[in-house]
Amino acid sequence: MSKTLHNSTVSGARKNVKDIKVFGDGDTFKLICKASSEVEGWMKSTKAMQINGVGCVVQVTTQQGDNVSEALTFVPGVKIKLIDGDKENGRKLVAMVMDNYSTELKY
Repeated sequence: MSKTLHNSTVSGARKNVKDIKVFGDGDTFKLICKASSEVEGWMKSTKAMQINGVGCVVQVTTQQGDNVSEALTFVPGVKIKLIDGDKENGRKLVAMVMDNYSTELKY
């Protein structure tokens, strides 16, 4: 069975994977970057889940054929930001800034 390597959102996966089942918010992790080759059978991606006011959980996935490797870490003090304000340009992680009048981190 071949795998679909180019999915980046649940709505896209629903179009490409006929028997997909999703519980909860399947897009909790936001895609930061991804590269893949169906011909060579590999995929690499970085996704992040933002915890407002705290930081992000970052997941890195590498797939080569049937072999999959994943790493997960917490990055404090960052948030997800759209590149140039447009999701078509992708996303990046940026530092949160402190407001002088509050102890809470601002977005």
